[in-house]
Amino acid sequence: MKSRSIIILIIILLIAFFSSAYIVDETEQVIITQFGEAIGDAKKEPGLKFKIPLIQQANYFPKNLLEWDGDAGQIPTLDKTFIWVDTFARWKIVDPLKFFQTVNNVSGVYSRLDDIIDSTVRNFITSYSLLETVRKSNRELDSVEVGIGEVKDKSTLANVSTGRQKILKGIMEQAQPKLDKFGIELVDVKIKRLNYVEEVQTSVYNRMIAERNQIAEKFRSEGQGEARKIEGEREKDLKKIDSEAYKTAEEIKGKADGEAALIYARAYGKDPDFYSFLKTLEIYKESMGKDTSLLLSTDSEFLKYFKGYQGK
Repeated sequence: MKSRSIIILIIILLIAFFSSAYIVDETEQVIITQFGEAIGDAKKEPGLKFKIPLIQQANYFPKNLLEWDGDAGQIPTLDKTFIWVDTFARWKIVDPLKFFQTVNNVSGVYSRLDDIIDSTVRNFITSYSLLETVRKSNRELDSVEVGIGEVKDKSTLANVSTGRQKILKGIMEQAQPKLDKFGIELVDVKIKRLNYVEEVQTSVYNRMIAERNQIAEKFRSEGQGEARKIEGEREKDLKKIDSEAYKTAEEIKGKADGEAALIYARAYGKDPDFYSFLKTLEIYKESMGKDTSLLLSTDSEFLKYFKGYQGK
């Protein structure tokens, strides 16, 4: 009987020990509540902790960064351009006691984050132009459209006075005071995606297509002009080559004819009668054929070699 009582006592002590002990992980922080009311400070240091069993309860909250992903919404910019804005943020619980007293648990805080961050994002987007929201500096553009033979210069779209980074910083600074009462620190806010609404997208795409077609037509016309210019230069060069070749050929031919005539003159100069005889035979050959008829006087010099003319 005594041993049974001891066993029961040991079991009761073990149950009490395990009910009172709890472990705080490195990524967690704990608030102890008694009958639903928070008591004491938050337990942030990792290790084995103890509480009053059955009366007190350990409430765990994450210590690491948490994620908030906003819903994409349609927002008009200062220059009346409607865009879809999709944002996300990173936050953490820095005061678990305030967090427990205001929102109680992690799942209950997301509606508060939606209201605060979304409204702040909307306020800032509507206060700045689209260019300020998209760009963060006046960095020179790396590429611009140029025509053939034009100089490619870097240029900027317009002057950016605030920029995207400062807008996001302003969103954080405006939203943080509203989150302090929940024991939350807003670590970072970023714009995941910016895009035109569908109606504006269609208009922008059509304008881009028209601009691309205009640029393509410009390049085509400039290319055709360059082609005509090259063809003209080619024809000019060909005519110049033909002219120079013809001139050279005629010069060579004239020089050769002159040299041949000189040689003939020297050769025939030794016997003028023989030269006259050969030339007359050439004339006979060129002027007389089998169908040729001539009516000449017997005194004609043309037939002197047929009459046995021996010269003077």
